[in-house]
Amino acid sequence: MRIEIVALSALPEVRPGDDLALLIRQAAATEGQTMDRSVVLAVAQKVVSKAEGAVVDLREIQPSVLARSWADEWNKDARLIELILSQSRRIVKMDRAVIIAETRHGLVCANAGVDQSNVVQSNNEGADFATVLPNDPDASARRLRVSLECGAVIITDTFGRPWREGLVDVAIGVAGLDPLDDHRGRTDRQGRKLASTIIAVADQLAAAAGLVMPKGSGCPVVLIRGYEFQRAEGSTRSLLRKPEQDLFR
Repeated sequence: MRIEIVALSALPEVRPGDDLALLIRQAAATEGQTMDRSVVLAVAQKVVSKAEGAVVDLREIQPSVLARSWADEWNKDARLIELILSQSRRIVKMDRAVIIAETRHGLVCANAGVDQSNVVQSNNEGADFATVLPNDPDASARRLRVSLECGAVIITDTFGRPWREGLVDVAIGVAGLDPLDDHRGRTDRQGRKLASTIIAVADQLAAAAGLVMPKGSGCPVVLIRGYEFQRAEGSTRSLLRKPEQDLFR
């Protein structure tokens, strides 16, 4: 298998209310990149959130006692802490200036997906603004897939990993492909039947796309060609481990 991964560099700064699909289509045309049913499109969460207006003005937030106390202890912005708490369904850990939370989507990540990087407003360079995750990343992916008429769309975000250093891009929204490739019942090269192997292909594709969309590049959209994916409606819900099967909950 040969896979081609191409980042679009002609996308302008995305602002709330922008038609993201139109901007992607125009950028692809400018760079001579075609979109068809064989293409998997990886889109960074940040531009999806900005286009959908998932941008919060921190000046409008009144921090709670808990937010103020924790912010004072760790030299953080209490408004930002309050926003993180408001976006959390469950706090997994608050320690050493780090908040690990489960979002209302069921994602477990740092700061409940709240982020202040690359948030630009017309009258401010982002100091008082933060983005939150899209309300429904799967729905966001579906809308882009329909508008762009591509094979599949993955909304990506950068997550840390337990027991390992470094960050990696994962899928938080999927449309058009099965995010899991279930190998159970198949055999390996020696004929041994596989009993537990399930590959998170959506996360693998997101990580591959992340190689060509570094944080400062301004390239939040990536076209992946050549990957033979299993077509399906798709949802990241299938990537979330059920609580009764989670040994670490």
